[in-house]
Amino acid sequence: MVSPIINIFFPECRPRATGLPGVFGTMLQIMRFKGQTALVTGGARRLGKEIALSLARQGADIILHYFQSRQEADDTSEEIRMLGRKCRISSHNLSDADFTEKWFGNLIGENGCPDILINSASSYYEDTYKNMRVEKLQDSMNLHVYSPLVMIRMMYEVGRGGSVVNLLDTRVADRDPFHASYHLGKRGLSSITRDLAAEFAPVLRINAVAPGIVLPPDGQGEEWIERLKSTNLLLEMGTALDVSDAVLFLAEARFTTGQIIFVDGGRHLKGNAYEL
Repeated sequence: MVSPIINIFFPECRPRATGLPGVFGTMLQIMRFKGQTALVTGGARRLGKEIALSLARQGADIILHYFQSRQEADDTSEEIRMLGRKCRISSHNLSDADFTEKWFGNLIGENGCPDILINSASSYYEDTYKNMRVEKLQDSMNLHVYSPLVMIRMMYEVGRGGSVVNLLDTRVADRDPFHASYHLGKRGLSSITRDLAAEFAPVLRINAVAPGIVLPPDGQGEEWIERLKSTNLLLEMGTALDVSDAVLFLAEARFTTGQIIFVDGGRHLKGNAYEL
């Protein structure tokens, strides 16, 4: 019997299901994405940053997309390089969907087609169905649906295979009347996750993660999470690492496609307005 060993060498990495405990299990999995390149949209901050860092810790080189967060992109890319991985940053407004094809094509031409695409870029618009403006809805659909569709389609056309993980929101199974444009965009992304998984198999595996109460919105503090954590079944708040764990699982799950993992403490089980 192997005695448990405390992981002192890789404290930021959780042991994985290798059949061995402690540091040995971690060391066997630490480079499970070695030799692969991942494009993480919205990777400079918040959940995108944690996902990019987690992929880098597991051996992936990173293309870090950002729009306006240049300083955060520089800081995150430096953290990735300190892990011994390559990192390139690239700026593009994914709401300008007409330019996404050219931007992504340039990335492919300069870096090769990414092995992994993480669609985590998002914008949390505040509007309702009563005051929604067509410009905001169009921006949301371009950012959350059309630009991801363009990139996924181009990966398929290259034909070398790969994995896509889309970042949704637990409320794709419910309502969000105070962020109507955002909500419709995320529901659209949820729909194309399953549609494109069928359309582009077996070349690509396409899955999604739907986070719940993990990070407060910009401008809100921890009291926001404390107030809302009672809305999930586990009565807890999640962490960015919980989300990145699910993303990395799907990125390498070779026999899984068209799936959505809800990382929300069971929030999606409490009510589903779309099935009433």
